[in-house]
Amino acid sequence: MNLLTVPVLLPMLGAALTLILGRRPRLQRLVSILVLVGVVAAAGTLALRAHADGVQTLWVGAWPQGYGIALVADRLSAIMLTVAGLVTLAVLVYSAGQEEDEVRKETPVSIFHPTFLLMCAGVSNAFLAGDLFNLFVGFEILLFASYVLLTMGGTKSRIRAGSIYVVVNLLSSMLFLIALANIYAAIGSVNLAQIAQRMPDLPDHTQAQLQFMLLLVFAIKAAVFPLSAWLPDSYPTAPAPVTAVFAGLLTKVGVYAILRTQTLIFPHRPLTEPLMWVALLTMIVGILGAIAQVEIKRLLSFTLVSHIGYMVLGIALATTDGIAATIYYTAHHITIQATLFLVAGLIQRVGHSNNLDRLSGLMTTSPLLAALFIVPGMNLAGIPPFSGFIGKLGLLNAATATGTPLSLALVVASVLTSLLTLYAIAKVWNRAFWGTPVAVAHVDDEEDEDDEGSGRLMPGVMVGATLALIAFSLTLTFVAGPAYDYTKQAAAALLDGAYVQAVLGEVRP
Repeated sequence: MNLLTVPVLLPMLGAALTLILGRRPRLQRLVSILVLVGVVAAAGTLALRAHADGVQTLWVGAWPQGYGIALVADRLSAIMLTVAGLVTLAVLVYSAGQEEDEVRKETPVSIFHPTFLLMCAGVSNAFLAGDLFNLFVGFEILLFASYVLLTMGGTKSRIRAGSIYVVVNLLSSMLFLIALANIYAAIGSVNLAQIAQRMPDLPDHTQAQLQFMLLLVFAIKAAVFPLSAWLPDSYPTAPAPVTAVFAGLLTKVGVYAILRTQTLIFPHRPLTEPLMWVALLTMIVGILGAIAQVEIKRLLSFTLVSHIGYMVLGIALATTDGIAATIYYTAHHITIQATLFLVAGLIQRVGHSNNLDRLSGLMTTSPLLAALFIVPGMNLAGIPPFSGFIGKLGLLNAATATGTPLSLALVVASVLTSLLTLYAIAKVWNRAFWGTPVAVAHVDDEEDEDDEGSGRLMPGVMVGATLALIAFSLTLTFVAGPAYDYTKQAAAALLDGAYVQAVLGEVRP
């Protein structure tokens, strides 16, 4: 049985069903959870098949190869799909812990569940897309859903932030369409495998133009500096479940697109030095922005930008070790960043604020909340022996092996960024969790608009979903050996032409 359509069609069908069940919130939640369990099962099976049997392909609609829509699952897309499914499932369970008044304000289920499932379908389609136009469609599906999720509740801060987000992404989508038109005009196809075959035959200046256009589009979506200014203003205003899945997943789809196109279409044009400079600036500017923040969500948003730089570094190296480390680190970061934003939502509930100037003594108020924060916080900073340390160590080893002055400078910048990330986490810990608990302070109108159930106890389902993501991140540490071997094989396959051979039906040597 070919499972390649399941991660896309199942959430779409679930979105339609939950829309019909708009007045039956419990059934909506049940349907949504069952759908995402099915997506995780299908993604896990595809990961095993891609590992055991090679690249999985499906030409939708029985069109001749090269003319129809191709869905493709190799090790890279399968592992991204599996991690994305696990994170979205945990976030959906977390959202089920919200009380009725909070649901009406933050994530009204009649809107939230269909839109959330539609976003999941778009993410799955982007990871499985075997041609650039289908990748564009995947981006548009997830972006359409994200516009609704980001502005849900209709508060002033969300509408303002949503306007920035919508404008930036409409611009990037327009650029994507222009890039698609140029690629089709130059090559006569938008199929990734066919583009990879024909691209080396084009003049150098045409290749450079097409590569720049695709990198520009995907860099905007991945929030790579200097195209990242929209992110810290957009994500913090959304409800905790929405922010968590945005931070964990949406920028990583952009990283995936950069990784896919660079290794498949432009392996002969790695642009190592320019991308290294981009990685360096993304790391440093992002983390400097983080340590200047007093709002926890904004601080985490800047660390998100900063750590995209690590992933760009691995892509820039264009070596098997560098790409393997990027794949592992991306899977780690999806999990950790989503976890920290879920914890930020719990801090809002217990401490009445996300502002460090209004928080103190949460360690005394809720020791469990302190534990939920410190474990992913240390993992984000790359403290041994967590998965963040393993991923960063792999990237540093790959950069050191390259041995150029710029790659060695990036090693220093990577270590500095980790230390400053630790400083940012320690800042939150010292100001929010240490000290004496304080009485509820006055909350200004804008923060009160976005207050997420402050003052109530942490529901067990919210804590359980957060613990599940923490447990998954720790699993990435405990099984680091096999997991890293998997990513190394994924990286090797990206560079050996197996994707093109599988999609176009050529006989593999």
